[in-house]
Amino acid sequence: MAPKVLVSDKLSETAVQIFRDRGIDVDFQPDLGKDKDKLAEVIGQYDGLAIRSATKVTEKILAAADNLKVIARAGIGTDNIDKIAASKKGVIVMNTPFGNMITTAEHAIAMMFAVARQIPEASASTHAGKWEKSKFMGVELTNKTLGVIGAGNIGGIVCDRARGLKMKVVAYDPFLSQAKADKMGVEKVELEALLTRADFITLHVPLTDQTRNILSAENLAKTKKGVRVINCARGGLVDETALAELLKSGHVAGAAFDVFAEEPATSNPLFGLPNVVCTPHLGAATSEAQENVALQVAEQMSDYLLTGAVTNALNMPSVTAEEAKVMGPWIKLADHLGAFIGQMTDEPIKAINILYDGVVSEMNLPALTCAAVAGILKSANPEVNLVSAPVIAKERGVQISTTKQDKSGVFEGYVKLTVVTDQRERSIGGTVFSDGKPRFIQIKGINIDAEIGEHMLYTTNRDEPGIIGALGQTMAGSGVNIANFTLGRTEPGGEAIALLYVDAPVPQELTSKLRDTGLFQQIKPLQFNVG
Repeated sequence: MAPKVLVSDKLSETAVQIFRDRGIDVDFQPDLGKDKDKLAEVIGQYDGLAIRSATKVTEKILAAADNLKVIARAGIGTDNIDKIAASKKGVIVMNTPFGNMITTAEHAIAMMFAVARQIPEASASTHAGKWEKSKFMGVELTNKTLGVIGAGNIGGIVCDRARGLKMKVVAYDPFLSQAKADKMGVEKVELEALLTRADFITLHVPLTDQTRNILSAENLAKTKKGVRVINCARGGLVDETALAELLKSGHVAGAAFDVFAEEPATSNPLFGLPNVVCTPHLGAATSEAQENVALQVAEQMSDYLLTGAVTNALNMPSVTAEEAKVMGPWIKLADHLGAFIGQMTDEPIKAINILYDGVVSEMNLPALTCAAVAGILKSANPEVNLVSAPVIAKERGVQISTTKQDKSGVFEGYVKLTVVTDQRERSIGGTVFSDGKPRFIQIKGINIDAEIGEHMLYTTNRDEPGIIGALGQTMAGSGVNIANFTLGRTEPGGEAIALLYVDAPVPQELTSKLRDTGLFQQIKPLQFNVG
């Protein structure tokens, strides 16, 4: 019996035909996604669901999806899919991360031109018959400095186009290596330098805890007078209220926004201000991009449903069904090792070295390596997956190497992950116990035995009496309950580490109190996806 796919959003006829040509029974209902009750009523009939942004795949929808095996989003963003619920249900979530990069980059360049020459306002004035030629004095882009925040796929294209316009390009991206910056022909700078030097600032980063309000009121105040700000990435990267005030004062000369903190944006502090260009999230809205992602999603879904091949999956490694039972816990371990390193590392990564020892060395190492690299990169970009992680690492000039060796210690197998930056090397090792649970067994060369939980706290200090008591008392005083407490040290009186598994996210108040004790060299709350 042929697999059955529901297309519940607008997808091109060419893409729908791909399903048919591949032998998939496709049901094309482009308006069904807007009716959540009807979707919940019929979803149980289908093996696959192809969507854009209109369909909201909620926990309720997934509860009714008894036969669903894969959800594929024609586009990058998957905020409209409950990925945790999908994972629990055993449903693969795919996206098409590379289909609309050029279109989005071009929109950012177009918005930069529009705000530099006040094109929308000049057009409206001319349509009104006013001919206010002297009112709309613009600025050239040539020889201006463009500050690019985020030099990944889309940001990299913007850098290239801007250099073609003879702009000076400075880029801030913690994961951009100097070698990659040199190859791109851009100057790698810290955020503070970018803010003070840039005539135009454009953002190309995902919305994470690290990037939320990256252009805060404080940072916007550091920009040079007359700067123009462009955001075609994600709403929430800029403090829109603070930007509006700086536009009114004249410190910021203009802004161009395609995305907003709240969407659909029917009201916003930026609306109605002079020389502010706003578009309704059109970054990927070209016929070419829409066609590209539609064709990709049809091919990816067909491949999976017919052959089991997994491409651009956000919640599943690229492994065969036979490998999955054995490799599953090791893939989870590799992801946890990477997540630890990623959350601990702020500076650009030059190299990632992975050692596979014992039984794990005979497994599907490319999948394990992808899981480890994805774990590292996801701390900066949650949209990274097992397929895109090596590509992104390569684009950023990160060298990835693997070594395999026969059993050399007390464990049947283990994985050791080492990351190299200009400042330091950081390493962590782990294994999978007989119960199938991943464990951390070594950090910075110090042996430990740590259970991995969703919320953790990592500290380092000199090994001296009273540290454990101070740590426990401070946590108790902040109402933080410890589920598991693991210690390790190099030698008596040497360097010591603690890794605590706690019941809830570590509050900022606690980290501040721990710093105030003066006892700890490092204090780092950590999060792990243990689902």
